[in-house]
Amino acid sequence: MIETAVIGVGHLGQHHARILTEIQGSKLKGIVDMDEKRAKLIAKNLKTTPFSYYKELFGKVQAVVIAVPTPLHYQIGKDCLEAGIHCLIEKPLTEDVQQAEELVRIAQEKNLILQVGHVERFNPAVIEAHKYIKEPKFIEVNRLGPYDPRTSHIGVVLDLMIHDLDIVLYLVGSKVKSLEAFGAKVLTEHEDIAKCRLRFENGCIVDLSASRISLEQYRKIRIFQSDAYISVDYARKDLKIYKKKKAQVKSFTDIEIIKPKLHVDEPLKLELKHFLECVEEGKKPHVSGEHGRDALELGKEILDQLHLHPVPE
Repeated sequence: MIETAVIGVGHLGQHHARILTEIQGSKLKGIVDMDEKRAKLIAKNLKTTPFSYYKELFGKVQAVVIAVPTPLHYQIGKDCLEAGIHCLIEKPLTEDVQQAEELVRIAQEKNLILQVGHVERFNPAVIEAHKYIKEPKFIEVNRLGPYDPRTSHIGVVLDLMIHDLDIVLYLVGSKVKSLEAFGAKVLTEHEDIAKCRLRFENGCIVDLSASRISLEQYRKIRIFQSDAYISVDYARKDLKIYKKKKAQVKSFTDIEIIKPKLHVDEPLKLELKHFLECVEEGKKPHVSGEHGRDALELGKEILDQLHLHPVPE
């Protein structure tokens, strides 16, 4: 049994804690939250121990999930790694790239697992879609949803779009050659809507849209390549592949529509299972610290080049 803990049991952290009591191979030794009342309530429900300070876990656990606000990721992650604890840190990995580089370096030096919580990599539709993707030419991504005050301290690029930046880097498998980005502040002091076009060295073009001023949640990615069109609905965990049956398409009957049967596992559960497997077997995570750093670096570059639409006085 791997002795685990969750640092930060807010909206997402509480689900990490719940799952770590359910999956085989995990013994949830405790949860940490600055809100002592909340920590005690969740600990009571999950039959574990509440703590108010994360360093109280040192010497008691082998692996932690860090699900605190982004500004706290670096210091808590650094302290835990230096204490010899394997870490799964929620996205974005840190506030800046230098901090991410340091966490990657410490994990490498101490031979520890550093995994980043880009949970869409564990979406069954994405896992299955990857089997069909070959030299994509154009990718379109839309991630829209309603405003959540909990994320008002960060803009949509590092809150929402960063999920898709990790996914497209994974799917395209090439370096970004150039980018252009546009956005607007509507509800907060950060960008609330952003659009970006990435051009990759291998010729692939990717258009991304992220917004938190939509009334409904809409999360889709469409991949176009020479032999197929692939459509993934992140939210519904739905996948469709449209392929040509012959070289020349004369009617719709010349197109094959594939709807693979997908596993119904919760992506967060798959992510945590993988984390524990990596801890136990010492293997590199699918979403390593390096992947988290690369997505953050691209997100920061987008922010540096983001042309914000001026807000009227």
